[in-house]
Amino acid sequence: MKPYRWFLALTILLLLVESMAVLYLPTIMADIVNNGIMRGVTEGTPQTAYILQMGLLMLAVTLVSGLASVGAGYLSPRISAGMARDLRRDLFNKVESFSQKEFDSFSSASLITRCTNDVNQVQSLANVAARMLFFAPIMGIGGIIMAASRAVSMSWIIALAVIVLIGFVVVIVPIVMPRFRLIQGMVDKLNKIARETLHGLMVIRAFGTQAHEKARFDQSNRDILDISLFVARVMAIVAPAMTFILGGTQLLVVWVGAHQIAGSGLQIGDMMAFMQYSMSVIFAFMMISMVMVMIPRAAVSAGRIVEVLDSVPAITDPEVPVAFDPKLQGVVSFNDVCFRYPGAEADALSHISFTALPGQTTAIIGPTGSGKSTVAQLLLRFYDTTSGNIIVDGADIRQVKQADLREKIGYIPQKGQLISGTVASNIRYGRPEATDEEITTVATVAQAMPFIEEKPEGLEAEIGQRGGNVSGGQRQRLSIARALAKNPEILVFDDSFSALDFQTDVKLRRALREHSADTTIIVIAQRVGTIMQAEQILVLDEGKIVGQGTHKELLNACPAYYEIASSQGNIEQSV
Repeated sequence: MKPYRWFLALTILLLLVESMAVLYLPTIMADIVNNGIMRGVTEGTPQTAYILQMGLLMLAVTLVSGLASVGAGYLSPRISAGMARDLRRDLFNKVESFSQKEFDSFSSASLITRCTNDVNQVQSLANVAARMLFFAPIMGIGGIIMAASRAVSMSWIIALAVIVLIGFVVVIVPIVMPRFRLIQGMVDKLNKIARETLHGLMVIRAFGTQAHEKARFDQSNRDILDISLFVARVMAIVAPAMTFILGGTQLLVVWVGAHQIAGSGLQIGDMMAFMQYSMSVIFAFMMISMVMVMIPRAAVSAGRIVEVLDSVPAITDPEVPVAFDPKLQGVVSFNDVCFRYPGAEADALSHISFTALPGQTTAIIGPTGSGKSTVAQLLLRFYDTTSGNIIVDGADIRQVKQADLREKIGYIPQKGQLISGTVASNIRYGRPEATDEEITTVATVAQAMPFIEEKPEGLEAEIGQRGGNVSGGQRQRLSIARALAKNPEILVFDDSFSALDFQTDVKLRRALREHSADTTIIVIAQRVGTIMQAEQILVLDEGKIVGQGTHKELLNACPAYYEIASSQGNIEQSV
């Protein structure tokens, strides 16, 4: 059992002690009034000893109640904070297990909101509910029983007050519940706009659309303001209404009680006790009502959290994974692979078949939207094939653990994604145990050492968030170095040379051939000059292989490749 659940059990025990002590105090007071003062009046002798005895008892009960209240007040935040911690951890772990399909369903802004704002809403409710939802019912039920034992003839007053309170809550909740749901959705939208603006700030400035973006953000912000104000106005009625009900109940108890005392149907002490118990009951229902008013927004947030936690990843590890053939090192085979994106009407890839071997470079080229990057995503199992299979080292990638598959692959995306830290920590990201010498070697191969050496800190130079303090070409080179440091059996370059100048491109590919002579290299590229020396070139068009062979073979046999090469002036050139 998690520690905070033990805290919950202890909190409930403390609240039980506190409520029993609070309920016992009016009884003591009533006994003092009825048995002490009245006896002194009738018998003509002061009851000092009796009153002192009962006073000490009241002091002891109050002390117990106070200590229990302090203990419960200390433990309640620990319970809610522990629950929020576990929710954030579970959400993060769940998101990490998502395939690309789930990321297509949940936007990044929405996932961030659910991990932060939504969890905070649930935590706020739990912090209050851990106390009120246990303390209030005990006080309410106990107060009703004790009040009836003192003046059953006035029990209808408590019933009337409770009915009015419940009716008030029933009216309020349906009004605010839909608005809370709208607010959380609008927070998602606001976060999305903020993220887009921050990430695309240079483009926004270049096109001079700052005013448009400000207006878009302001409109979304005002939408949240308008609904929040409406909810705030509705909620502002709650406290005065509760106070009015409480004051009206007190007035009614005194009015009816005074008439019964005048008619000798009720003792003063019993009326005082009944008033205290009636206030306890009203306060209990007020606390429950306050929680009920808080529940709608927390319920919306909880539903959004559960939506993520209940999502079943489209890609999971098999229950009984198979092992790779140890005799094979980096053999990749696509066998009649077809793939269609979720919701799409046509296949992105159709009947793709090829084999990539160690020590060779397999290049993939084609026009934009032809499915080149989809090949890399399928190999890494970001998506699963619609039909056909992909075999790596003798095993279907759907039958092996995802971690084992990706351990074999060094992936370099087109947009180099760097992590806040140092140059060295980024290169070591896939292999923390890499030595400084190994880091220097792979950085040299990736042509990253020239700009690294320009920095006073060298390999310990700081990299900003998302690599914001280095250029696009430098990010790509560091991404290549990071993949090389992993010593993978398979290297996948997803248009990873696009930000490099031609001279750096040539140097990098030459150094790569020497460094990774035994590695299976798959290069997805737009430039023919990058892939001219590949042992195998696949030409994709509309998701189909329309040409397969070497550079020279394709120039003669594949019109699509010839058109691409001629447009880039690479018909006769060789590297």
